[in-house]
Amino acid sequence: MGSVVNLKFMFETPLSLPALTLPKVRGSANCHHFRHIPKNCRSMTESATYGTAKKLIRIDVSSDSVCPWCFVGKRNLDNAIASAKDQFDFQIKWHPFLLNPSAPKEGVNKRDFYRQKFGSRSEQIIARMTDVPLFRLQFVKYFVFAQLPRLRVVAKSYYFLSCRGSTMDSHRLIYYAGQQTPDNQHDLVEELFLGYFTRAKYIGDREFLVESARKVGIEGATEFLEDPNNGLQEVKEELEKYSSSISGVPYFVINDDQKLSGGQPVEVFLRAFRLAVQ
Repeated sequence: MGSVVNLKFMFETPLSLPALTLPKVRGSANCHHFRHIPKNCRSMTESATYGTAKKLIRIDVSSDSVCPWCFVGKRNLDNAIASAKDQFDFQIKWHPFLLNPSAPKEGVNKRDFYRQKFGSRSEQIIARMTDVPLFRLQFVKYFVFAQLPRLRVVAKSYYFLSCRGSTMDSHRLIYYAGQQTPDNQHDLVEELFLGYFTRAKYIGDREFLVESARKVGIEGATEFLEDPNNGLQEVKEELEKYSSSISGVPYFVINDDQKLSGGQPVEVFLRAFRLAVQ
C-alpha cells in the first residue's frame, strides 16, 4: 500500500453533532468556523500579565480517542474558548470513556469491526457515518465536497484504511500528559484525534502514541507506556468517577454546573460559560 496522505490541512468546517452512543450514529449539518486553540489562548497567566481579574472556568471532558463527535466537540470548544479568552481563564481536564470496553488490543479492520458488531445493519451504519459532514470536515472543503460527490468515495475508502481496537493505552497516555500540564494533555488529545481521523493511524500503536506525545512536548512517554500497569488504576478510577453515570460522549461539565452532551456549536459553549460563572 502506498503512503497515506496527511490531510490535516483540510480541516476547516466545524459542525454540531450529538454524543456518540453506539450503536446509534447521528449527525447534523450545522457548521461553524473553528480552529485548534493555541496554548497562549488557554494560559491562566494571561490575566496576571495584564493585571486583570478574570473568572476561572473549569471544564471536565469525557471522551474516547476514536469518537468522531468528540473530535468535533473539541474543535468547537476550542473555538469558543478562543472567543471568550478575554473574559475568562480556562482549565480543561480530559477523562476516559470506552465506547467498546472489550475491543481487542491488537486491533481489527474498521469495516470488519462494524460487521461483527452490527451484523446486517453494518453497511447502513457505515453509509450514515461516511455521509455526515464529519467526512467533509476530514477530507475536503465543504464547497468542494458539495460540488464533487465522488469524493465521498475517497473519504469512505480512506477512513477504513486503519484499524479499530482498544483505546486503553491512549487513555493511559492522556492521563500521564495531564500529570505534566493541562496544556500538554489538551494538545495530546488533539494530536491523537488528528492521527486517527486524518492519517489512518491505529490508536493502539505504541509508535504512534509515543510520536504524538513527542510532538506536543510530553517527556517520558516511552518509559511510561512500557509498563502496562502505569496509569491503569488511575484510568479505571476516572472511568468510575466520570463515565459511569453517562451513556455517550463527548460530555462536558463546566464548573460542576453546566452539562453538555455532544459536539455542541460554539454559541452553546459560550452561553454555558456565562451561566457557569453567575
